[in-house]
Amino acid sequence: MTTERVIEAPPVDETRRRNVRLLSVLRWLAVGGQLATILTVHFVIGVQLPLVPMLGALAALVALNLAVLAWDRIGEDQLFAMLLVDVTCLTIQLYLSGGVGNPFVTLYLLQVVLAAVLLPPWSSWAMVAITSALFAWLGWAAPPFALPAGWGSTLSVPYVVVSWFNYTLAAMLLVQFVTQIVRNLSERDARLAALRQRAAEEEHIVRMGLLASGAAHELGTPLASIAVMLGDWRGEPAIARDPALLADLDDMRAEVMRCKNILSGILLASGEVRGNAPARTTVRTFLSRIVADWRGNGAAQAQYDHLMSGDPRIVADRALAQTITNLLDNAAEAGATAIRLCAAIDGDRLVLAVHDDGAGFAADILDGIGKPYLSTKDRRGAGLGLFLATNVLRTLGGTVMARNRADGGSEVTLVLPLASLAIGEDGG
Repeated sequence: MTTERVIEAPPVDETRRRNVRLLSVLRWLAVGGQLATILTVHFVIGVQLPLVPMLGALAALVALNLAVLAWDRIGEDQLFAMLLVDVTCLTIQLYLSGGVGNPFVTLYLLQVVLAAVLLPPWSSWAMVAITSALFAWLGWAAPPFALPAGWGSTLSVPYVVVSWFNYTLAAMLLVQFVTQIVRNLSERDARLAALRQRAAEEEHIVRMGLLASGAAHELGTPLASIAVMLGDWRGEPAIARDPALLADLDDMRAEVMRCKNILSGILLASGEVRGNAPARTTVRTFLSRIVADWRGNGAAQAQYDHLMSGDPRIVADRALAQTITNLLDNAAEAGATAIRLCAAIDGDRLVLAVHDDGAGFAADILDGIGKPYLSTKDRRGAGLGLFLATNVLRTLGGTVMARNRADGGSEVTLVLPLASLAIGEDGG
């Protein structure tokens, strides 16, 4: 058997920290690119630029990157504020170098895409509104920018308006599709994480099944020997004359038979039929027998309530029977004195509910239904009842739900397709 290593996704804070580092690298590239462009235009091409305010905007970006290094925790609000600083510095550079006539005005789209990828949808749409408003403001308020002959051009008002409309439309489409893609990727990652978790749980069940099957085989022989010895003792004169000893002997034989039935159920659930073939029965007979055979801790009493008008014929599933027995045991161990097993039909589904008046479930157990070894009991092996119930019901195509009742106690509900147990019309 090969063991699959489950790789957990990094925490949200760690993922955001990585994104901030990548954003810092991008900001360093922007600072370097803008600095090279400003110096080239001013000193090589000979276009006079207002160096002090433009270099001041670059210094603000450098200061922001250095400040990020000292931040221990960066949330979504801080990340949005960082993008606003980037947009502000870009707006200053554009205002001082031609406004919407500057080809680098399309860099606003980069900020929109970053917001769509890194932040929630409201931040992305806010960034669209902000950059669109700044684009319109630059087209109206940016001062004329003198360029050498052959370098400059005059943009008409209709061209500027259409450019603004084109930018706004492109930004809105980018946000719409990028946020949807990010949402799809997040949902895919969540499904993959759930599949990995399920594979790990099923592997755990397989290991438990192998151990249980081996233990059942090993325990079968000594139990058979004990049953033979108890039968021999019953014929002893000293025991035959003592009614109390005979009663104790009968109780011991009943307990041995119960252990043998449990072992047979384990072997049957693991795919190894031992003894008689699976019995054909009805829902009422199957469930009432489980309750009748169950023995609590003395104070706990269990009863079966048949809430169905009919009594469907089924095959007695030993794994399901053991699951219900485990739930009854859990209720008794939680201090319950009155336990009810109720059966009802909802469409084509069989609904089984175990009610009790015990202590109920702790909040962490309700949050982790289906996880192994999650229990308030400190004995070894505790916490497997709901875990086994979840996996047995999953095999049958059903689900398990648990809750605390308003009037005290707890309720565990098993919902499974009746077809997974029912006998067909041909009797098969």
